Amino acid sequence: MRGPLIVSLDVWNWEGLVKIIDKFPTNEEMTVKIGMELFYGEGPAIVQNLLDRGFKVFLDLKLQDIPNTVKMGMMQIGRMGVTYTTVHALGGSAMIAAAKEGLELGSEEAGVPTPKLLAVTELTSITEDALENEQNCKLDMVDQVVSLAKLAKRSGADGVITSPLEVSSLKQQVGDDFLYVTPGIRPANFPKDDQSRTATPKQAAEYGSSALVVGRPIIRAEDPVAAYHKLLKEWHDAN
Repeated sequence: MRGPLIVSLDVWNWEGLVKIIDKFPTNEEMTVKIGMELFYGEGPAIVQNLLDRGFKVFLDLKLQDIPNTVKMGMMQIGRMGVTYTTVHALGGSAMIAAAKEGLELGSEEAGVPTPKLLAVTELTSITEDALENEQNCKLDMVDQVVSLAKLAKRSGADGVITSPLEVSSLKQQVGDDFLYVTPGIRPANFPKDDQSRTATPKQAAEYGSSALVVGRPIIRAEDPVAAYHKLLKEWHDAN
């Protein structure tokens, strides 16, 4: 069975959030993602509110700092009861290992399951040109993403956030026992916006994605619930 189609709630305050989530039936058992703008604006209470409403939560803060600082931050996240959270793989092996340790300590203290730790490889907004000329990386995009995914796996992460276009190579070189969570998902003919490496749900399934993250095509739709179910059906029905 494929993993969830995670709805990215890219809004910046509680009022904007309620306009979206109140449209969904309480029995949807959806996983939703909240990121920096909403978390920094509303604070940790927003997580508990979503959990109380029956949602699973992906808290996407993409931590990157020295290992001890990340460990202490992840202890706080581990206590919250979220399902997924993120670090940047570019933070290095010691930082990723410290993040996992912090999550385990925090969740054990709170008596909740340990969140899955996902490492961001290269952002889906990064182009080959930016990789070469801004990050000064000598590898091409696929090799860079594979290298970062291997590092993340060795360091204790449960999976990576990656473009669907790299998943086939990742599964071959990193393995099937790892999560490949893919943003940059768009319906056919939908604008790419600021995403450079995109795919449809069907294409992502064919590439081997473990779970999808979809934001604007759902939350900006005239009928977000219908948009969600249409994409979910395409995701589940793909061969």
